[in-house]
Amino acid sequence: MLSTIALMSLTIAAVPFSAATLKFDVPAGWTSKPPTSPMRIAEFTLPRAGGDSEDASVTVFFFGASQGGNVQANIDRWIGQMAQPDGQPSSKVAKTTASTTASGLKLSIVDVSGTYVAEVAPGSSERFNKPGFRQIAVYVATPGGPYFVKCVGPTATVAKWHDSLQGFLRSVRYE
Repeated sequence: MLSTIALMSLTIAAVPFSAATLKFDVPAGWTSKPPTSPMRIAEFTLPRAGGDSEDASVTVFFFGASQGGNVQANIDRWIGQMAQPDGQPSSKVAKTTASTTASGLKLSIVDVSGTYVAEVAPGSSERFNKPGFRQIAVYVATPGGPYFVKCVGPTATVAKWHDSLQGFLRSVRYE
């Protein structure tokens, strides 16, 4: 028995779709590289300062509209990613700013130096051990959910790029 399949011609009008996302201006001197994970929307290398053994990095993350945790949970986690050489809690030396805005978006910032001891990969038991590092991490509250900006590197290199990082943060907007 033969089957006959009739194909109907269907015309579907294309409807333009656009979703708001975090936009920003990339400072001169930063090198963009392809994101290494779907959770990373942008990654940049900040060339090392004289005397430092490695470059710093800036990574912009988005985990989803209601993902990634609240502001305080992230600040606590970021502070916990640094250890102090004298054994005191990093919370004693961390500087937090919760009242900064850029283009109407609230930015919560933590700046802490010490030994970088974050997990090498999420859920990994292996940790970095990078003394003399600085981390500036930012929770960006947007109508579409939080974005996260993380700058990590040797202290002198992060200091070298501090002003351009501030310019980058001032440029963020949700479009």
